[in-house]
Amino acid sequence: MQRTYIDELKIGEKQKIQGFVDAKRDQKTIQFIIIRDTTGKIQVTIFKPDLPEIADVFTNLNVNSVVTLEGKVVENASVKLGGKEFIPESVKVESYAEVSPIDEHTAIDMRLDYRWLDLREGNKDLIFKIQTCCAKAMREFLLERKFVEIHTPKIIAAASESGSEVFELKYFDRRAYLAQSPQFYKQMAMCAGLERIFECAPVFRAEESYTSRHATEFTGFDIEFSYIDSYEDVMKMEEELLTYMLTKVKEEYGEVIKEKFGKEVIVPTLPFPRMKLEDVYKELEERYDFIVDDCEKGDLTTEAEKLVYQLAQDKYNHEFMFITDYNAKKRAFYHMRNEQGVPQGYDLIYRGVEITTGAQREHRYEILKAQAEEKGLKKDVEFYLEFFKYGCPPHGGFGIGLDRITMLLLDLPSIKEAMFIFRGPNRLMP
Repeated sequence: MQRTYIDELKIGEKQKIQGFVDAKRDQKTIQFIIIRDTTGKIQVTIFKPDLPEIADVFTNLNVNSVVTLEGKVVENASVKLGGKEFIPESVKVESYAEVSPIDEHTAIDMRLDYRWLDLREGNKDLIFKIQTCCAKAMREFLLERKFVEIHTPKIIAAASESGSEVFELKYFDRRAYLAQSPQFYKQMAMCAGLERIFECAPVFRAEESYTSRHATEFTGFDIEFSYIDSYEDVMKMEEELLTYMLTKVKEEYGEVIKEKFGKEVIVPTLPFPRMKLEDVYKELEERYDFIVDDCEKGDLTTEAEKLVYQLAQDKYNHEFMFITDYNAKKRAFYHMRNEQGVPQGYDLIYRGVEITTGAQREHRYEILKAQAEEKGLKKDVEFYLEFFKYGCPPHGGFGIGLDRITMLLLDLPSIKEAMFIFRGPNRLMP
């Protein structure tokens, strides 16, 4: 008999279900067993006098064991799980489980040691169904606009960002690195004439950060496209992409997110608010008495980032905020600059956390070369600079941290909860 998923069970028909034993209650003459598969849960009711052999199986079975059951579904208004229950006719134990060393009250780091068990608890599977919806919606949006999905190498010969946050590895007889972003290859695609590309792939950052939002490996959703007039075109693409994605998530999971995570999915209005960094600091000081040293005002501090959420809500009634006009010293060498030397890029803050850095890129060879040399980069980016010797259209792009936006969307306490397997400075297993 072919398996039937729990959410597809029909009243009165003989069917086969398979899943984990999620809970059990053993009384004198009756057993209540909750079976869980990827689509939901159902109560299995066993009358011991009628089904003694099946009852004996479950009496000696631990929660988390895996079973196959054949039987019929009947209506029962008193059953909380959908008003129906499964009456078994046979049972097969596929796998016996030992008693779990963790439960929902166990500290996060120990739960991560047993992540495969941790993911069975509560609404953990729902997190990844919602994350799948996010990625699917963004893909749909881009494919409808003539984007092509590419897959760039993650083992590279030179660091893809300025700075030292890079993992080095031995590559036969020479050194190589894990890619900090697909940036160089995204721009190679522009030089190749692909015009519009995206990638959803791992990103590696050798940051010794122990915050609730940092990871050493995460999933990046990166976009690059050609023939733009300014970085305003990039911001417009991103705000439309995120609005489309959140609309789809709200349609499919809005009620469930509100019920299970206590968070409203808010579809933002367009356009997103935009503020220059200098004006942000002025507003934060005037509204909230938030003051930082002048030496820090070329970038957005973590404390200021958190306050930007309150500013966005108070000033614009919005959850997002684009911030522009950063100091060139704080931006990558490949960001285009205007005549005043101001980088033509932005950060996007969502619910008090940066989820994106985007920009118009510098596509003119001589200027790009000079900006690389200014940052002390020459030999390491020679291969990258070669792309621009043979013609390149004006272009720009951005990257979104898929795990981080999932964390913020569901109001999870840590990015560790939003990732299937977390990687951090002290975490290399499982």
